[in-house]
This record gives sequence, structure tokens and C-alpha cells, in this order.
Amino acid sequence: MTNSWTNWSGFVAASPQQILSPDNLGGIVEAVKTALGPLRVVGAGHSFTPLAATDGTLLSLEKFEGLVSHDPAASLARIRAGTRLGPLMKLLQEIGQGLPNMGDIDRQAIGGALGTATHGSGRTLGAYHTQLEAMQFVDGQGAVRELTLAKDRDLIHATGVALGAFGILTEVTLKNVATYRLHRRKWVLPIKDMLAQFQPMMGAHRSAEFYYVPFSGHAQFIASDLSDKPVSPRPPEEDEEGLATLRKLRTVLAWAPWLRGLIIRSVMARLPAEDYVQDWLNVYASDRRTRFNEMEYHLPFEEGPKALAEIIELTEKRFPEVYFPMEVRSVAADEFWLSPFYKRPTCSIAIHHDAASNPLPFMRAAEPIFRKYGGRPHWGKMHSLTARDFAALYPRWKDAMEVRRDIDPQGRFVSPYLASLFGLA
Repeated sequence: MTNSWTNWSGFVAASPQQILSPDNLGGIVEAVKTALGPLRVVGAGHSFTPLAATDGTLLSLEKFEGLVSHDPAASLARIRAGTRLGPLMKLLQEIGQGLPNMGDIDRQAIGGALGTATHGSGRTLGAYHTQLEAMQFVDGQGAVRELTLAKDRDLIHATGVALGAFGILTEVTLKNVATYRLHRRKWVLPIKDMLAQFQPMMGAHRSAEFYYVPFSGHAQFIASDLSDKPVSPRPPEEDEEGLATLRKLRTVLAWAPWLRGLIIRSVMARLPAEDYVQDWLNVYASDRRTRFNEMEYHLPFEEGPKALAEIIELTEKRFPEVYFPMEVRSVAADEFWLSPFYKRPTCSIAIHHDAASNPLPFMRAAEPIFRKYGGRPHWGKMHSLTARDFAALYPRWKDAMEVRRDIDPQGRFVSPYLASLFGLA
């Protein structure tokens, strides 16, 4: 029986022959040994590339979730890979631990977030995979493998960002921090000032990022720093209402782009600042109901302002239908072979397009700008690169491919899409 599946945005669709949802390790092992291939794992479907798409077997880990164990003294927590980030935050808070950093979406499963190098923002803060202390996964022959950073550092660096192609990640041990509070502030400044002060502003806070609303001329800067002050109320979120207004202005004032820009600039310049203190789990994530498609590239940190300026110019000259904000973040360098942050401090720039519209013309026009500045694409977000491109971008690409062949010699996890990424026949 053929099933149907789509990702969160609806852009990627698949018709797997079967969808399995094992709730124990034995069920996962059995699926690897007997299920119709290619076998792909799906979490929350928040990737915008066809990483999970297959006409064989789609393996959902939605029932394989929860906290396995923890070490209070070392701030370690062992977690099943299907655990969503939202519930994970609460589990960790209850045991006195916190994730050192987060992105602004908490719907992903931790396995998918690790496998695609998902990240937050902060010049000294790494992506989720940099917290890995141990991994358990099922390889392509159905064997359960256990890796620890102490004994298997190279293998963890090879497989920590794995795209679901090195095996089925089942449990991970994360190195966390003691629970903490953050002082969160948000304010608006002209984009020309933000670009001119990019390096000092992004480095002045534990976590810093900003959004640029097309045609606004202004950036909304967000800074988070550790705090021991009492908690204060988090202001109500108005992101969804703001998106609805931007969409309406784009549609109603399509005949008068100058007026649209004037109104957006006026509103942005008058947005009130935010300033509050909350426990970490009440700060990072935002409500994201309006569906979109996304491209994100990770560039050498110093190239960020130049690339963003060109993306803004492209958008405002050629793509007036785009109204979603652009998101700009920074990520610390790491040692993981397939990490977009491998051995370089990074500026990440994400562009978005309403899921109700065809994103490809905009994304295809923007991608050459990102590539010109040495960008590496986010593994879970839209791009057009293939094996030859990645071999040039990743110094240990060949080594990673050799490890993948050892773990999955029969290609059980290799879909046509992954074959194009890896250069396989």
C-alpha cells in the first residue's frame, strides 16, 4: 500500500510504500534488516530539502522519545532521538539542565536537528551537534553501534552531522549546562548602521542575531545575555500578526511599491523595544504558524555584511513579492566533518518565501550570491548543490564518504536525492 507524506511547508512530497513507527530499539533494528529500501528517517518534517523523501520505507521516530538517563554532576543527559525540542526543554529544566543555545523553532526532533547541523546564534556558541558526548545508532546491516567522544572522537566528528545517511540515530548523550536565565532585549536600528557595526554588535553579547524586513531599511536586533535578575513577563508575541500585515501591504500596494516601503519603514522605526528576563526555555523559541520555504547559507563570518547587502538589493529590485524577514545569525567553528561550521567562524543568512508561492525563482537568484562568498548551505534548507560542490567546500568530504560506506555498505539509507548529494550511481 502506497502512503503519502509531505514536509512541514508542503514543498517536498513522497509516496513511501510503507511508514513505520517503532517504539523500541528492536523494532528499529528489524526495520533496517527487513523493510523495503531506501529507508529514510523522518522527524518533524522541518527540512526543506528531500532528505526524508523515499518511495521505500519512511521510518518515524515519533514514538521513540524521552529522557533515558542523566548525570547531574556532569550536566549530561541521554535522550532518545525522536524527542522534540519543545518537550526536551522541559525535561532538561526539571533535572536542572539547559541547552547552551537554541534556534527559534522547537518543533524539530533532536535527531533531525543534530543530523542537519541546526543551530542558534552566538559567536562563541556551537550548533546542537557540538554537545554530543555519545551516540547510539543502527548501521546499514542492523547492528547497534555505541560511540563515545572519549573513545571514538573521529567517528563522532564524522557522523555527528549525518543527514540520516550514516545509520539511524537512536539515542544521544548531550553535554548541557546548568539551568540559567537570559536577559533578552530587542530594538530597531537602520540597516546601514547594523551592517557598518556588524562585527562588534554580533560579538558584544552571548547571543545576538537580527532580522531585516524587505523594503523597511531597518534591522530588528535581538541580544541575549546571562542574568541572575528575577524573571519578568515576556511580551506577547506579535510575529504572526506582523507577517499578516506585511503580506497584506505587499498585496494591496503592489501598484505602489514606494508607498508600501514608506509604510513599512515608518512602522519599523516606531516598533517598541523589548526588555525582559526569563528562564532559558522561555526565551529562544517563537511561534511559527505561517508556513514558508527557506534557504540558509553559512558564510565566513567577515563576509556576512557584504553578502547580505547584495541579497537585500536583489530582493528589493527583482522580487517585490517577498515579504518574509531575512534572519542573520553567527555560529562558532567546530570539528565535525560535514558541519557547515567546520573550522570557521560563521555568519548564517536565511531567506524565506511564503509557502503559498513558488520559491524557486527567488532562491535560484539568491544562491549565486551566497556561493560567491564561500557559503555552505544548511543541510535541511533549499539549495542546488551536488557532490562535486561539496567536495570543494568540505576538506574532509572524502573521509566522511568512506566512513559512510563502511557504516552502510549496501546503501540501505541512500535515496536518489542522497545519491545526488554523495555522487553515487
